[in-house]
Amino acid sequence: MPKFTKSLHQVARNSATSSIRALSRGVDPEGSQRKGRTLLQFLADHFCDVEAVREYLLRKQALKVHRKNRSFTYIKERYGPYVAGAYFVLKQGGAVKFQDNEWIQSGRGLSSLEFRKFREVPVQAVDASGCAINYQGLDNLLALKELQSLSLQRCPHVDDWCLGRLHQLADSLQELSLAGCPRVSERGLACLHHLQNLRRLDISDLPAVSSPDLTQILVEEMLPNCEVRGSDWAQGLKLGLEEQSRDPASSPVPA
Repeated sequence: MPKFTKSLHQVARNSATSSIRALSRGVDPEGSQRKGRTLLQFLADHFCDVEAVREYLLRKQALKVHRKNRSFTYIKERYGPYVAGAYFVLKQGGAVKFQDNEWIQSGRGLSSLEFRKFREVPVQAVDASGCAINYQGLDNLLALKELQSLSLQRCPHVDDWCLGRLHQLADSLQELSLAGCPRVSERGLACLHHLQNLRRLDISDLPAVSSPDLTQILVEEMLPNCEVRGSDWAQGLKLGLEEQSRDPASSPVPA
């Protein structure tokens, strides 16, 4: 028999033997158990690592939010609370409006000359929509005692505890937007009863509020001089009741 034919036969024989051994290991109960234990150990180690990474990322994110909400003490001491508050909002990505001035957007910021210019000029309005302001960061806004308009729309860290601090702006605040804040519930809205000077309040799209229709009605009773924007159903009900009260023919006639 030629040598190359013998080699092919030898390769075929070795291959068949290897396949039979592999099959025998595949049906070996002890081998299956060992494989099962190895797989379970791998999955346990893998998911443990995923959880560790998740916890690390959460801690990193919390630290980032904490840094964003620090107070700029050195600016406050040198230029006063108005400039410090405005600088904080602009660093967060928001916008501010000083009294009798145009809006200043976050992209432009404040120059050193404007720091001195606005030192004695109150901040009239703040748009912090979507910013990472939290309970700690509110210290920078609560120092703005002449603030009339405040938008906290879609702020992910604004919660009921934050709303409990807004009473410090009760003398000046006339407009407030909390639309889309995921952590604001009925408990936080109840704290707004201090803000009797409010004229416009937006509490639409609050996922933590279990009954938005009823909540809007209760808030309107709590703040009778304020226009409350919230659920479309509640707004329609209010308009319907007003029209009914103006139409004598719609009132029931006593028997």
